[in-house]
Amino acid sequence: MSRGDARADGGTATGYAAAARRLTFSTRELRDFGVAWVALSVAFTVFFAGGGNTVVRNLSLGAYGTLGGLFLVSLVTAGVAFLLHELAHKVVAVRYGQRAAFRADYGMLFLAVVAATAGFLFAAPGAVHHAGRITKRQNGLIALAGPVVNLALAAVFAPLFVVGLLGFSGAALTVGTYGVAVNLLLAAFNLIPFGPLDGATVREWSTAVWLAAFLPSAVLAAGFAVVFVVRLF
Repeated sequence: MSRGDARADGGTATGYAAAARRLTFSTRELRDFGVAWVALSVAFTVFFAGGGNTVVRNLSLGAYGTLGGLFLVSLVTAGVAFLLHELAHKVVAVRYGQRAAFRADYGMLFLAVVAATAGFLFAAPGAVHHAGRITKRQNGLIALAGPVVNLALAAVFAPLFVVGLLGFSGAALTVGTYGVAVNLLLAAFNLIPFGPLDGATVREWSTAVWLAAFLPSAVLAAGFAVVFVVRLF
């Protein structure tokens, strides 16, 4: 998710753009990325495990390996999906001369973990805030960058899903399934054109571009969800 405090009325001064285009990270930003990555991974671990009661039962039975494995899977699927989504917003924003930084929402991160214990999935870890003069097109492309990266990541995880589906590797099936599912859902959800979601900014710039991104994302996410449910039964 990206939130612009930008004036969409023209270009950026040359000196300012040169300074802004250096991709740098403050100590606070690195801390926010790290906390959000770990907190989201914990939330997804609890959710993937079946909720708080299941986690407590596994801990009481000493099934630390199971939970540890789910945490690692969450780090490389949900965690990476979030991290690269937000980094994409920042990279493109900086490319367009913006001052950009990720800020974690600690209240929402806490809520994500609490929701996971109740068996619900809720993730709004924070956003990349950017400021400076910018056009509507550039602002739309900044917003679009995150979901596009998630679609690309879904394609990266897809071969693991196929390999696992063919019975060659249970680990590949687990990582591939979660990797594809999380990234497709993240792309489709963020492209919903309402509120602070990326889709609202993209649609404000171009309805055609928004449709070209949202419709495939929604169809792929729904299709994969059907495949996943069918496999369960």
